[in-house]
Amino acid sequence: MTYGGLPQVAQFTTDSIILMIYFSINYYDFLYLHKYTKLCYNECKELIFMKQNLPIGISNYRVLKERNLYHVDKTLMIKDFLDNNGTMVTLITRPRRFGKTLNMSMMAEFFDIKKDSKDIFKDTHIMRTEYASYINQYPTIFLTFKDACDTKENVISYLKEQISKQYGYFAYELNHLEMDIFENNTYEIIKKELLDNTAALNKITNALSFLTNMLYKYYDKKVMLFIDEYDTPFIEAHVNNFYEEVHSELALLLSKALKDNPYLELSIITGIQRVDKESIFSKLNNPAICTMADDKYSQYFGFTKDETKQLLEFYGLELNDEVRNMYDGYHIGNSEVYNPWSILNYADNHKLKPYWVNTSANTMIVSAIKKADMTFNDGFESLIENGFLETNINMETSFYEQSETSTLWGLFINAGYLTITNENEFEEYRIEIPNQEVVKEFKLLVSSYLNVSDTFLSKLANSLLREQPQEFLKTYQNILLIPSYYDYESENSYHMLFLSLCLYLQSTHKPLSNREMGYGRTDIVLESKTPRYPSYVFEFKYSKDDKVSLDKLADEAYQQIIREKSDAALEGRVILIGFGHHLKKVAMKWIVRE
Repeated sequence: MTYGGLPQVAQFTTDSIILMIYFSINYYDFLYLHKYTKLCYNECKELIFMKQNLPIGISNYRVLKERNLYHVDKTLMIKDFLDNNGTMVTLITRPRRFGKTLNMSMMAEFFDIKKDSKDIFKDTHIMRTEYASYINQYPTIFLTFKDACDTKENVISYLKEQISKQYGYFAYELNHLEMDIFENNTYEIIKKELLDNTAALNKITNALSFLTNMLYKYYDKKVMLFIDEYDTPFIEAHVNNFYEEVHSELALLLSKALKDNPYLELSIITGIQRVDKESIFSKLNNPAICTMADDKYSQYFGFTKDETKQLLEFYGLELNDEVRNMYDGYHIGNSEVYNPWSILNYADNHKLKPYWVNTSANTMIVSAIKKADMTFNDGFESLIENGFLETNINMETSFYEQSETSTLWGLFINAGYLTITNENEFEEYRIEIPNQEVVKEFKLLVSSYLNVSDTFLSKLANSLLREQPQEFLKTYQNILLIPSYYDYESENSYHMLFLSLCLYLQSTHKPLSNREMGYGRTDIVLESKTPRYPSYVFEFKYSKDDKVSLDKLADEAYQQIIREKSDAALEGRVILIGFGHHLKKVAMKWIVRE
């Protein structure tokens, strides 16, 4: 009997164990060493810890295994993939930094007929299944589009580079294959176009489908195709305004490889969202779309609770409430998962802070929000106020193809900004911000949307908590000077700015927006969660008349709070704040009620 590559005997010498560490040691080997040797817990931990560094930034499965870096065994994803043999093409949508590239690299390593991967898969879960014999049995194409960013020229250049690498990888097969005159002509055209720096894809839209054909002809086996972050070039094209110029060619490049391709065995593609429904995924034979709401493959992207607990304990950390509040909260189907990027970085430097940065999705969502309707704005307000929202969601269509509130919420979820926590009887989903790490990213998202720096909003929140009315007013006035006059045309414009501020105070105050308080409906109330801070009541007044007295307008707002007893239900100290606005000018009345 063996476990983790170690023979099951009663005792080892320290020297022999040290030698064995240079083989495939993981967490389970550590438990084994502790159980079946006389070495104490800490001695075993120190021995293995010498060899098991963390795979920060490593997305190549072979590199991870050959360097014997700490890894979580996700190889049963291969079994689930093969069990589902009625589905030729599977799309899996997941947020950035959830292990998509590493998993696609793992799949490619397992199936690639040109490699000998037995050593790097030894003692993994997949090798204990009936599919162990499938290792290195298929010609395999693996592409990642994750860095197809920025300008049209950069995106197309990167795509050509990725495809060129695959043609180079299979150069022997292509050069030793008997092609007919038409195949040879096609091959020469594709090679020429892949080397051409011209920013166009129109002459290589058949590059992937042709390669699958030739590989089938050489090996007499159908091809496995894995494409990582397939939607990145579509997203970049949307954000940088060249979508119409490349959309059709991109879709054709993919659809020719995926649709009715007699040389394709199976394919998995990953991304943030499903895009180009009509051109890529239509007419496919029973494609599987696995979103954040689906159970299938849910445990393979991200770390489960047990996997997170084991990893942290291995590096001397504890999965306590502080860690859960910072990193927990994601739900994929019925699985509760942690962002692996965040957990690995926390284990590496032992500092409890945000690590997840989603710049690409941030830009995409800000752009989408600006096109949203009032239904979304009402929902966004409710989300900030209550901490959750129950709404309809569509995660199987891109917002850019179907610009509806349901697809925008789907984009938030697929991008990792929100998570699904429940589904009610009306087929509405309950969505929430997953954790404190994402709250930080949400703040950046909101500041980008408002065109106000995160520094300004943080300063505004801090001056409020420190009860510094002059500093608060000065910062608020500076914020109003940033956007154009036309961004502030009504009381609601200022109301939305302050509602966004609630994100910065969500740990200390509960926001209430447009709630019936006393005898009226108050603009914004921040109810303190702790005696350390007072509660706040805000009322906004706005005038288009440039001759109006803003001080008088601010006093009217304050008097409305008093008249309608908006503060009556609040206990302890309360600060009543009335604002008078005219375009970028503001006056404030700040009164403390003890």
